[in-house]
Amino acid sequence: MRAGWLAGVAAGLCVGAAYAAPVGASDPRLAAIGDIEQAHADFVEHCAGCHGVRGNSAPAALPELQGRVGWFLCMPQSRAYLIRLPNVAHSRISDNAQLADMLNYMAFVVGGSSAPAHAQPFTAQEVAQERAHPLVSGSLTAERRHHALEAIKRCGAPASLLLNYEGENKKRG
Repeated sequence: MRAGWLAGVAAGLCVGAAYAAPVGASDPRLAAIGDIEQAHADFVEHCAGCHGVRGNSAPAALPELQGRVGWFLCMPQSRAYLIRLPNVAHSRISDNAQLADMLNYMAFVVGGSSAPAHAQPFTAQEVAQERAHPLVSGSLTAERRHHALEAIKRCGAPASLLLNYEGENKKRG
């Protein structure tokens, strides 16, 4: 009985460590995050309900962030798109520096190696400027598709970026 209990505790610790280890932990751009623990907590509170704690939303019909969201940092228009998304632009996080930290956590930790080498961290000034112009009309799906196509064409992103998640089987019209 005791051996089973110890095995359960050990398994729990391994699972916990897997969730605690950031995807892009060695990325030097993480230094731009003022408080990484707060940024992680903000991501969990404001994004994980739909996109998953580690950015895995599959099989929900929502864009998966893990290992993919960084591609949207390859062009200024796509960076702006991430900030202008309604749930970001209208976030209850009113402090622009704190929101920039959360976006940097999302891009460089959750996005991992998908963030291009030249991609710079979000700044409070950039967040303030772009969140003043939230996306309020049009299809968010079409807007995302446009930015995904540009990332594929101009930045070498994988064609699977057009899908919500790897392995999604969806008819395209």
